[in-house]
Amino acid sequence: MRGPAPDITIEVTVPHSASDVWAELRHIDRHVQWMSDAQCITFHDDQREGVGTSLDCRTKIGPLVTTDVMTITRWDDNVAMGVTHHGIFTRRGEFVLSTDGSDTRIMWHERLEFPWWCGGVVGALVARPIARAVWRKNLIRLADLLGSAL
Repeated sequence: MRGPAPDITIEVTVPHSASDVWAELRHIDRHVQWMSDAQCITFHDDQREGVGTSLDCRTKIGPLVTTDVMTITRWDDNVAMGVTHHGIFTRRGEFVLSTDGSDTRIMWHERLEFPWWCGGVVGALVARPIARAVWRKNLIRLADLLGSAL
């Protein structure tokens, strides 16, 4: 049984243009460099960007290791990238970039859905602070990578 799922929203602001941020974000194969929970990405075919790109992502958080099947559902250059995750947990998330002068705000918004055998909504609520901490760390690592790359 599934019910209303908790949302997670994390934001960081970096002193770079949206096009500079997008220049890194668009390289899905490099997300393992800044996503602390992502261990390995394997694409299903030759498509590496855009809506419909599909991949497996081996993910590890603490002792939990899973392989998520992911599909890119939104791709707006310099603006947003959306993704669905299917595995033990179902998640829908989206990166959204917005500019304020010369700075860019990077926002990650995600909805967690846990199966009944993992506690359903209660399990998702318990996992929410862990997921928030992981994503805060991921966005900080992305910001650090952007600082060293530019």
